[in-house]
This record gives sequence, structure tokens and C-alpha cells, in this order.
Amino acid sequence: MKKIFNIYTSALFGLFFVASCSPSLDEFEVRNTSTADFNKYIAIGNSLTAGFADGGLYLSGQQVAFPNLIAAQMQSVGGGTFTSPFFNANQANGSGYLRLDSLVNGRPVTAPVTDNLAIRGINPATGLPLYTKYEGPEINNYGVPGMRLDLAFVPQFSGLNSYFERLLADAAAVGTTSYFDFTRSRQHTFFSFWLGNNDVLGYAMNGAVGGTPTTTLTDAALFSALYNRYIDSLTTNDRKGVIATIPDVTSIPFFTTVTQPQLAAAVTVGTLGTPLETDNVLIQTKTGIRPATPEDLFILTLPTDSIGDTFRGRPFFGIIEQNPIPDNMVLDRDEVAEVVARVQQYNNAIRQAADRRDLALVDVHAFLAQARTGFIYNGIPFSSSFITGNAFSLDGIHLTPIGNAVIANLFIDEINRKYNATIPRVDVTRYRGVQLPNHN
Repeated sequence: MKKIFNIYTSALFGLFFVASCSPSLDEFEVRNTSTADFNKYIAIGNSLTAGFADGGLYLSGQQVAFPNLIAAQMQSVGGGTFTSPFFNANQANGSGYLRLDSLVNGRPVTAPVTDNLAIRGINPATGLPLYTKYEGPEINNYGVPGMRLDLAFVPQFSGLNSYFERLLADAAAVGTTSYFDFTRSRQHTFFSFWLGNNDVLGYAMNGAVGGTPTTTLTDAALFSALYNRYIDSLTTNDRKGVIATIPDVTSIPFFTTVTQPQLAAAVTVGTLGTPLETDNVLIQTKTGIRPATPEDLFILTLPTDSIGDTFRGRPFFGIIEQNPIPDNMVLDRDEVAEVVARVQQYNNAIRQAADRRDLALVDVHAFLAQARTGFIYNGIPFSSSFITGNAFSLDGIHLTPIGNAVIANLFIDEINRKYNATIPRVDVTRYRGVQLPNHN
């Protein structure tokens, strides 16, 4: 089971395919009634916009990113060419990722994909890989994994984030160009904007232990100010666009798969050959050590097979006060409340920005809240269940191909409603969820 949850991500991804059709006369006439111009659509955002999934950025994931699906549908109503910074076919596995190798008693076992990578070296500033530079035509999809709203205004971050660095053809721009400046002067006619998720997600994923630029919880007032500054820059000359709220990050599989009852049941007897017994696990919180409760959330990467055993050279991991589950591996109930409240503050700012600039607003937060209990979409079941829920890939954070298709339709619906457009919806049945291992 050590391969089960001691992972960041795993799985294979679906191939992208969307067929565009030539507009009929009726479609042309309706297109002219739209109050938005889709000739040059750009997408601004983080890993969700880029097509990141299964712990990595790779070609088949890039191809099915939700902005690509939207752009393909826009072509029937006047949309122009939409270019993404794809990895080439010889380096299709990009940053690398984990595939679902097998299922053992219904539990996933993963294996890394390490061939055909797009790694050209190591970033001396971070010790992390540098990726092959993008050398194609001007892009429309500006999704950058790891991008935060606050760091979008920090020029130095372009030298620290290798996904951003690969988009900068000019070496002099690396470390001196902010994401905000890089994206705001593109002569676009329409935009989608979905930033802000990482301003809370990095903090939550690290058990609400901050201390680094990517694990700090962005101040709500600062978030609002930066968000409005960004949107103001994108809407100059009466440009139209669509923005989206932030999901409740505490409800995604990364936080809901490993549970306190599951851990408690697994450590009834210590595994070091001693008579030590317990009916619960102990967690480190900011106020001290205490028994875990069902309201505490554990990260997907928690080494569950080490509970009650030796971990990092210390015995009885998680079951004695001298070796509790560390703070950065659990989001305790107080931290859950803090994160949920901050997401609400961010979303209030996003809604206000949409109203102020009269933009289409996609309430992803409200839609994905349904995943807690599950829902049916076009006859297909969706939930936040790990592996079987269809919506989330095996990193428990990012979307599956069918999840991207559903999100694309949410955006399309709101664009059509707000701007009297007739963009056709994506056929979600052409995409899949998590791909199960092939035993042939």
C-alpha cells in the first residue's frame, strides 16, 4: 500500500479529439448577434488552464485542456486559430508523470513515465528541471502550472517557475518579466481568466504550514486588489471575457481519500512486534498533539503503510506522542475552516469583479460542490471519489479528460448566456475519466 497513497499523482490520460464544422448561414446570422468577438481568444490561468494532470504536464493532457475544447467549439461562431505551447511528439511525456500500472484489491499501484521527456537541464535557482523551450507561433493558451495571482506580479517568478520559463524565448526576459506583463498585451478580443486557486491550494496541501512563496495564504484584501488590477487590464477597449470562481479545495480527492476512520482501523495493533494497541492516530497541530477526528483531513501522499511502524527513522509513526503525524500532512479541522473561509473571500472578490466589469461568471465552486455527494451529467456519474469519480485525475487535484469537457461546457454556457452567443457544447461522452490498466 506504500505505492497507493505515497504518491503525488498517477494515471494515463485520454486523447483529445474535437470536430469542428463549417458554419451554416443560420449560424452566421446568429453569430453576428453576439456581443462578444471570439476572433482572438486567449486563456489565462494556472495548471487547470494548461492541461496539467496526473502529476505532470504532457502532450495528451495539454491537448484536452478545457480552453482548447472551448476554442474548438468557438470556431463555428467566428473563433480564430487557438495555439497552445504543446510539447512536440518526440518529447510528448513532457515533465513526466505516473501511470496507473495495476489495481491490487481495488487499490492503485503506479509506475513513473520517464521516457520521451522534455527536460533540457536543471534550474540552478531551484534544483528543479528546466523544460524544452517552446518555439512555435504566438500562443493563445497561457496556462502556467503553479501560477498564483500574487506571484503573477513578481518578475523574479519567471525564473523560478520552469513552466513559465519555457514560454520566454528571450533569455533576458527570464527573471525580469512578470506573468501579468507577459499576458496582458496580446491584442486579444476575448479572454478566459481562472487564477487564484493556487493562492490557497499550496497552503492547504502543505497542511496549512506556510513559509514559502508557494505555500503562503494570500491576504484577502491583496487578492481583491490584484484581481481587479488584472481584470481591468484585460478589459481595456471594452474587451469581453469570462472569469471563474475557485473550488472548495478541501473537497477534492487529495484531501478526502485518506480518512481518520480508515487510519484508525489500520493501526489497531502496532506493527513493530509489540503489544502496543490504539484505536486512533495522533496528529500534530499548531496548538499541540491530539487524537485525530473525522473533521481532520489527511493529504493523499500520507505514507499510510508506515502508520504504527517506523517512519523517517522513528518508531510507532502516528500512534505515540513522540511521533505524531506531522502538521504538514494533515489539515486539521481549524485549518479546514480557515481555508474554506479564505476561498469564500476570494470568490466574493471574483463575483464583485464580474459585476463591476459586466463579465460572464462561471461558478465552478457551486458546481463542484455537488461532487461531494455525486451527480449525473449527461448520463455519466461524477463525484470526488478517488479513481472512480470521473472528474479528477489520479493526483486528486486536476481534471480528467471528461472533467475538462464538463468544465468547458460550464464556460460555454455562461459565455452564451452573457453575450447572446451560440457556441455549441462539447460532447462529453467522447472523453474518458481515469484510464484503468490494460491487462492484455
